[in-house]
Amino acid sequence: MTESNRSKPITLRIAQQPEADELLGRSPLAAMIGMLLDQQVPMEWAFSGPFTLAQRMGSDDLDAHEIAAYDPEVFTELFSTKPALHRYPGSMAKRVQQLCQFLVAEYDGDASAVWSDAGTGAELLKRLKALPGFGDQKAQIFLALLGKQLDVRPTGWRAAAGPYGEAGSHRSVADITGPDSLAKVRAQKQEAKAAAKAAAKAAAAAAAKKR
Repeated sequence: MTESNRSKPITLRIAQQPEADELLGRSPLAAMIGMLLDQQVPMEWAFSGPFTLAQRMGSDDLDAHEIAAYDPEVFTELFSTKPALHRYPGSMAKRVQQLCQFLVAEYDGDASAVWSDAGTGAELLKRLKALPGFGDQKAQIFLALLGKQLDVRPTGWRAAAGPYGEAGSHRSVADITGPDSLAKVRAQKQEAKAAAKAAAKAAAAAAAKKR
């Protein structure tokens, strides 16, 4: 059974905005949507998106049923209105709606149901990977976030999260607890990107020599 203590308030420092972080801590759907938006934009921008979206929808929370049934064009406008919720507001609005439609169909709109009865980390990872917009890496990072900061810890969750589940690491949004850790995560991402670029360059050079 998943270990989770939701009776105590969850404090997050991902969006670096108190109101946005407060929503992430109390709303499973907001945290999930923030994770979905976390690509090709700064992490703070992605995770402040759910709060801005809720405001534009005239609420202090997000509801999967409401989002799933929203007129697609109007919903895209909510994303596109300046300041835009994402660098690619149209495509991300569509993905958020697809995610919520999936949650309505499979979990009656309850995002927390994805993990509330997951017996093992492997089972939870499988469920996360089934979510629209969640590939292998995004699913592992979100699993790590659930375990490290949201008290969702089924048996074997660290192993299922892969390197992102390691204690004391600074690899992903799961490790952000304030400005200092944000800077460390960002620096590590830049190092990894530089290493990958160097490896690709070396591989290309080696391939050229064989011709």
